Amino acid sequence: MTATTPQDPSQRVRIFFTNRVTGASKPPYDGFNLGDHVGDDPIAVEENRARLARTIGVPRSRLVFMEQVHSTTVTVVDGTTPVPVPATDAIVTTDEGLALIVLTADCVPVLLCDATAGVVAAVHAGRRGAQGGIVPATVRTMCELGANPAAMHAWIGPAASGRHYELPANMVEEVEQQLPGSATTTVAGTPGVDLRAGLVRQLYAVGVRSVTTDPRCTIEDREFFSYRRDGTTGRQASVIYLFGQPRHTGRRRSTGGRR
Repeated sequence: MTATTPQDPSQRVRIFFTNRVTGASKPPYDGFNLGDHVGDDPIAVEENRARLARTIGVPRSRLVFMEQVHSTTVTVVDGTTPVPVPATDAIVTTDEGLALIVLTADCVPVLLCDATAGVVAAVHAGRRGAQGGIVPATVRTMCELGANPAAMHAWIGPAASGRHYELPANMVEEVEQQLPGSATTTVAGTPGVDLRAGLVRQLYAVGVRSVTTDPRCTIEDREFFSYRRDGTTGRQASVIYLFGQPRHTGRRRSTGGRR
């Protein structure tokens, strides 16, 4: 496993993106598979998750996974929320040391923070969720907890790129109507979508100006899991958490709830 840890200038936020290199899982899930819903050996998955906790420096019990269902549901969580968080595709917290995790194998992971307000979020932006507005919904929920879009930073992680994400022309048109800026042409000359490009435009539209995009394509880079490339495969993680004392906090919600 490798993990990157770019830090917010406030030094209050840590983020990590994992890949599939070095882990306990056997083919076709080799090696650092963190998904427990894809048919992998549960013992291997748990060993990988424990290793993730050690690597990022939080207790295993503080890893918060979602039951991702390609919805537009956003859930506010704290240390008492059952895990995996049921039927949601974005989780938001103001709790220090609670590691929010999105699992992907081509869909777009989006991590968001307002470090000054002490609010972070992890978003699973698959095609349906991205079209439906999961990212703006998450920003709105963060604002209800005291965050400000102008103070937010967004990280968009490795995902299927427009170079290889083919879709039928009518479906590309549908995505473009709901997520402008996504339509593109693949390297094969076929209709395709670049969800990350559409999401960047969407983030700007809701007032988030600080956006970092990882350009790596999960389909072409074999250090990442890719469902579109391999079919049966594992899942990598994108992780965000707060540490240190907040300078300012907004209104908190003590229990998770769907929106």
